[in-house]
This record gives sequence, structure tokens and C-alpha cells, in this order.
Amino acid sequence: MKRMVGILGGMGPAATVDLFDRIVRATPAQTDQEHLHILIDNNPAIPDRTEAILQQGPDPLPGLRAGIQGLENQGADVIAIPCNTAHHYLPALQATCTCPILNMITETAQAIRHRHGDIRKVGIMATRGTLAVRLYQDALKAVDLHPVMPQTAEIDDLMEAIYGADGIKAGAPAHLPRARLLQAGAAMIGRGAEAIILGCTELPLVLAEGDLSVPLIASNQILAEAVVREAMPAAVPA
Repeated sequence: MKRMVGILGGMGPAATVDLFDRIVRATPAQTDQEHLHILIDNNPAIPDRTEAILQQGPDPLPGLRAGIQGLENQGADVIAIPCNTAHHYLPALQATCTCPILNMITETAQAIRHRHGDIRKVGIMATRGTLAVRLYQDALKAVDLHPVMPQTAEIDDLMEAIYGADGIKAGAPAHLPRARLLQAGAAMIGRGAEAIILGCTELPLVLAEGDLSVPLIASNQILAEAVVREAMPAAVPA
């Protein structure tokens, strides 16, 4: 039996659209009726997660919690959040609802371990907030993978590519943030990264497999596949 999916989005809107598209394309459906029933709460008013973590900015947790509760009240059986940094609040959010919230961070780390068994060193492209609270570092170590961290200049490039005036959130043409991201990725490859996690859901909007010399692991693609697995268990092999 199919389960109703809730997406708590708006962080940012383009990443939310991207997740929805990836879920549709990952769904083994032949007709409209075979697709999943998906509820989307696209709330861009939720305060920035990195600013809250690093600069004591406005707390996003009340908005996140309200969104989760609203989706559950509307019938969601499983919830996905297409924002990596928001997963810092996942324990508090899971405590507010009875339906499972998929953990994009651990799903991504486990997918690398299972699909790329020969890889041991994994670079992390993510926001400064995600890096500061060690979401991916801890998840990778839990599955016996070694994180390769971006250095200060590379983190600056990542943040500018995501948040800058010529960045993804600003709707800039893809080639502007792309150059910074390729530079940061190449530097991590130079330090031994055998794969790179695109650990901000905006990054796969401008980077794709083949753009660098190692596999690029799009966290939102892993999340989309996890949604289909959990919402259509009979259709997806274990």
C-alpha cells in the first residue's frame, strides 16, 4: 500500500521543486494514478539554519516544527526535508510527530557505503552550518568512511556559491556559482577525496555527475529514492 508523503520545503524553493521532480522520476509508475500522493509545505519564511547555528540568528525550529505537525495533521505517513542543515534539528522535530522523518544525512552516507564499496575518502560540499555541527562527518565515520573537509577558502567559495549575490539562492545563472564549486571540489580531490557529497540541496541545481573526476553524490537524489522506498515498499526491492 502506498503511503502519503509530506515535504517540508522552502529551504530553498528551487531545491524543493527539484526534490519533487526527482521523486516523480524515481517512482516506478506507468500511469498518473500509480504515482505518490505528495503534500508540499513550501515555507521560505523559515529562518536561515546556518545563520541560526553560527550567528545566533532567528530560531528556525518553531517554523520547522509547525510545518512537520501540519503535514502530519493532513495525513502524511512519511516526511522528507530537502535541506541538509535543517537536519541539525531532526531529533527535536521527530519528537513532535509520530510519522517517520527521513534522515537525508544518514541515507546519503549509507548509500555511498553500499554503492561505492571501494571508496573510503569522501569530500563534503555543504554550508558552514552543516559543517559546524558535524552532520556529515559523523554520519560518514559511522559507516567507516573518512571525511575530507573543505578548507577555509573552499568553504568561502561554497557559501558564496550558495548565498552570494551571484549564488544559487539568488537565482544567478548556473555558470557563476558553478566555477566556485568546481574549484572547491578539485581542491578536495587533490587532498584525496574519492567521491564528493553535494551536501546542500542547492548544489545539484548547478553540478551533475561528470563535472568532476570523482562521483558526485547528490543528497537530494538519495532522499528522493528513500522517499520512494518508504512510500512504495512493495515496488522497490529491499
